[in-house]
Amino acid sequence: MKSLTLLLHSVVHDMGTLCCVSTSFDIKTIDARVKHEGISFLTITLPDFAKDFERSLEQGLVDHTLFRSFAFQRGLPRFLGGFLDLVFDRGTGVLVHDPSVSAIFAIRQISLMFGKINLPCRDDRVEAALEGYMNCELNVLENSSSFLNLHIEDFQRIGRVLFAPLLSNISNRIYHGEIRPKHGSGATADRLSGNRKYQVREWSDRLEGVFPFMENLFSSYSFALANESCVDVREPWNERPAKVITVPKTLKTPRIIAMEPSYLQYMQQGILEIITEEVNRDNILRPLISTLDQAPNQRMALEGSLMGNLATLDLSEASDRVSNLHVRALLSDFSLLDEAVQATRSRKADVPGRGVIHLVKFASMGSALCFPFEGMVFLTCVFMGIEKSQGRPLTKRDVKSLIGKVRVYGDDIIVPTEYTRSVVETLESFGFVVNQRKSFWNGKFRESCGKEYYNGHDVSITRVRSMLPTLRRHVEELESTVSLRNHLYKAGLWYAVRFLDQHIEKLIPFPAALETAPGLGKFSYLGYETHGLDSDLQRPFVKGAVISRRIPSDKLDGEGALLKFFLKRGEQPHFDKKHLERAGRPRSASIKIGRFHSY
Repeated sequence: MKSLTLLLHSVVHDMGTLCCVSTSFDIKTIDARVKHEGISFLTITLPDFAKDFERSLEQGLVDHTLFRSFAFQRGLPRFLGGFLDLVFDRGTGVLVHDPSVSAIFAIRQISLMFGKINLPCRDDRVEAALEGYMNCELNVLENSSSFLNLHIEDFQRIGRVLFAPLLSNISNRIYHGEIRPKHGSGATADRLSGNRKYQVREWSDRLEGVFPFMENLFSSYSFALANESCVDVREPWNERPAKVITVPKTLKTPRIIAMEPSYLQYMQQGILEIITEEVNRDNILRPLISTLDQAPNQRMALEGSLMGNLATLDLSEASDRVSNLHVRALLSDFSLLDEAVQATRSRKADVPGRGVIHLVKFASMGSALCFPFEGMVFLTCVFMGIEKSQGRPLTKRDVKSLIGKVRVYGDDIIVPTEYTRSVVETLESFGFVVNQRKSFWNGKFRESCGKEYYNGHDVSITRVRSMLPTLRRHVEELESTVSLRNHLYKAGLWYAVRFLDQHIEKLIPFPAALETAPGLGKFSYLGYETHGLDSDLQRPFVKGAVISRRIPSDKLDGEGALLKFFLKRGEQPHFDKKHLERAGRPRSASIKIGRFHSY
């Protein structure tokens, strides 16, 4: 706790030097508030300060309904007042004509850096999040009836304009048996991991109607016939539910995801693969929607901040508010694809403390199909809003004319500013919640896919992801802190870098090395250190810390190994030659001190 506060001191000092601002009062305030509130001041109160600051940039004014946890001096908060004076007029609270981009970056860096530290939430916050998950399910159920009565025909019509060729191609590929299932790397509801996933002997009756296990669960028909009796084909009433869990997001609230059964995730991944391939082949959809590439959203956010022509929208609880009815409406003309998607969807979820519930939503985060279909639903709603604003039916020509002006990546949405109100109203009429604190279209601040800009300048910040290590055996914290140090170095925060260098060097040797080096090293624009020359490879080496991760033992042979071979993508061999002996995510890691190449 003390080390995090001292790190924040050094960052405040760096920012004061950057902006030529006195920070003595700010440091005293931080110390007093941390002493009184504990770590929640760093992880909850300061991020709320940043959200209020960004909202003030959006509306061009600081009003007294914001920054409620901080004392005001005339028109602005006293805390970080020297920086705020470079952005807003203290007398009126109005945005100055030419606000300091450095001050905007400084305020965001100071207030947001601990907002997403990887720590567990309090039990009451976890309970509140789970209760919110249940309430969201009820809201989706209530909104489904209005969707059926008021919106479904327009939704289907615009869905056809956007996605008919794509969905037709995917349906044809399913009809011709081109789905190749694939196991993901994540945890599953049946607790199978690594190589054990290739020995799954569970299926569902719904899946059997579209994807027979004889063709998908075994490497050949002879193996399938020999093991047919070992496969548990579950009836709908007896299917294994998805397992809802919480994972760290912020100390204010955890993220809620659901682990899918292995056999469903297996086929979901196969459908996802052809969706991705077909989107990338579609010259119209490729610039409008993506499940892989965030960079176009980031570039458009930069353009929107500079030109003011593009708005960035963010949705709250986006995945959980997409109902199964939305997806079925999109697929209404493609019965085979609809059957395939429904067969791979979990109908039930096991929620901690609340038992097994029937899902109205299409899927929670954790399903491989959640991300692509929520993007399709949101893109359809966006063009419904644009059509409403234009006052005439949408055509394919209209869609093409908006390439480069509209893009959807998950719940990160970019639209032309002139259509923002109509798009927001349309999204909300479908039961989606536009996060007003993270959506921007009036000022010069824009945020999308992890990048933030003000008036064409990058004001993205570096975040602390873990507590600082105190012992060498704190491997994950050490690795995270080295990454943090190197990002702060690139951002020019020299006092913070010096503080972290001293902290890390107490635990491990910490030489200067390039980021491509296999050990833990400090990035430096001055180059890398050399402790000697490798006589075999004629490359310089340094002495430092190397992380060793041991993959769990998980032997696979026989039919399972053959299935893994046939499901492999690409022509190159497996990177790990022992992949049939060890598999899965490493369960432990250790630090070893030795030689490694410095570049």
